[in-house]
Amino acid sequence: MLARLSLTDFRNHADAVLAPGAGFVVLSGDNGAGKTNVLEAVSLLAPGRGLRRAALSEMARQGGSGGFGVAATLVDGTALGTGTRQDAPERRLVRVNGAAAPAAALAEWLTVLWLTPAMDRLFVEPAGERRRFLDRLALALAPGHARHASRYEAAMRERNKLLADDRPADPEWLAALEARMAEHGAAIDATRRATVAALGERIAANPAGAFPRAGLAVEGWGGEAERLRAELAGGRARDAAAGRALAGPHRSDLAVVHLEKGQAAHRCSTGEQKALLLGLVLAHAALVAERVGRAPLLLLDEVAAHLDPGRRAALFDRLAGGGQVWLTGTEPGLFDAIGADATRYHVAEGRVIPA
Repeated sequence: MLARLSLTDFRNHADAVLAPGAGFVVLSGDNGAGKTNVLEAVSLLAPGRGLRRAALSEMARQGGSGGFGVAATLVDGTALGTGTRQDAPERRLVRVNGAAAPAAALAEWLTVLWLTPAMDRLFVEPAGERRRFLDRLALALAPGHARHASRYEAAMRERNKLLADDRPADPEWLAALEARMAEHGAAIDATRRATVAALGERIAANPAGAFPRAGLAVEGWGGEAERLRAELAGGRARDAAAGRALAGPHRSDLAVVHLEKGQAAHRCSTGEQKALLLGLVLAHAALVAERVGRAPLLLLDEVAAHLDPGRRAALFDRLAGGGQVWLTGTEPGLFDAIGADATRYHVAEGRVIPA
């Protein structure tokens, strides 16, 4: 949990300091006030590009120093920080207890999960969106997943570049890149499938309630390293013509089914899709707490406004007593069911004021 959070020249926040307590942290205010910006800042305290997947240069406040800073103190006293400098607006800097560290090191201290309005269309978006969602779930359980993903992507980009060159590519160099893709690709696939299996078991163990249960499966490519290496080696001409690799875990998809209805998620109503997604995130949060030994930090952006009062109360009941949960909404009344167990802030024009 965070005991303190400070934002410097981040988005529309020149200088904001929050001292959240355990449990619920509620941010209310008008649209455009900067509520989601606070959640985005928190999401940067984990590996990855944050909940908006925005360029770092976009996060620096207009009219500010040219860089930005996000700093947090955990309840155990650990200090985490990330940001950029004016002379390197696209280079992310990370510090843990004052010492420089790679972004991947943040996973050792915090597990951050989020749900945003942009994710409401997850089940009808292209497969790449669901792969990113699945990889975020996998990363929470297996921090090493990020290393395999980055090395796989780097090797694939280099292979694509060689195959696109007019000159004949060095077959030994291609083979080396394909071996790297095979090694890391097989690890990516194995972690994704293990995550889906564990999450499926966790969901199946709970009775259906306000949030429908989801059936999960990884579809598309899957297999061992040797299979992928052979497919890549045998598909060089095909991949050169296509301009991309046509085999590997970057071609997989996360299939989701509404178990009670026996219907694919993309065929469900908008409300059912949102409830399915919420149920998935809640089940995953419980799984992370069980497997990792610490509750994840949840960021739920504008989630209450789209739920009926019964489902909203059920959500707060499920979240109560767990880890730290950050919620945003335009109306403070959306969170009345939480009661006194919350740290409340009003956000207005980049200012964060205790409410």
